[in-house]
Amino acid sequence: MSIKTLLATGLTLATLTAGTAQADQVKIGIAAEPYPPFASLDSSGTWVGWEIEVIDAVCAAAELDCVLTPVAWDGIIPSLTGQQIDAIMASMSITEERLKTIDFSDAYYNTPAVIVADKSMDIAPTPESLDGKIVGIQASTIHQAYAQEYFKGAEIRVYQTQDEANQDLFAGRIDATQADSIAMADFVGTEAGDCCEIKGAVADDPAILGRGVGVGLRKGDDALREALNAGIAKILADGTHAEITARYFSASIY
Repeated sequence: MSIKTLLATGLTLATLTAGTAQADQVKIGIAAEPYPPFASLDSSGTWVGWEIEVIDAVCAAAELDCVLTPVAWDGIIPSLTGQQIDAIMASMSITEERLKTIDFSDAYYNTPAVIVADKSMDIAPTPESLDGKIVGIQASTIHQAYAQEYFKGAEIRVYQTQDEANQDLFAGRIDATQADSIAMADFVGTEAGDCCEIKGAVADDPAILGRGVGVGLRKGDDALREALNAGIAKILADGTHAEITARYFSASIY
């Protein structure tokens, strides 16, 4: 089943009806900001990436007709609770703080948070090592919450996108950044990121960093959650998840 990008506003989309996992269309919210290799626009304006393929596969397995709906990251949860979208599949970690507002499906990937800095800098992924350093963080993420909790001796510089933080790291305007390990492995593998290296994973704190990435859902939207859980379970069991992952990564990210 294909994923259709939402091209026009004002469309009336039927929501999932109670008692059935079938829907006319389910609006899947993704972050409007590129986040390679998970989601980004290609030269033709089509969304591509690991997470885009997983969305397609989960929706097909769950027999849901899904439409991609790009939303600015910092407004994606309000868009869900305000019913502009029906679900969030945008590398959103399952955290206790978010669970106060929304529900989540089962996790469909889980990767550590890492510190990245210039190769020449002697930096470790610890509060002591980052004391006095300038650390770039994407706004409204688990990384911002973690940095503000643990890196109190550092200057935290907040960016709207991780790409902006990466650009300032390359330019030497910040000393380090914290982000997802897979996204940063993709960055350091590029010409722009050749300056830098992953210095290691930060100490885990499940209360802040969460329990993996899941689909964000409105409280009480149990039929859709069950349908998506069934879709996730199916692609994990039949090898589809591993097949998609192998096209992007050298190891499992589940």
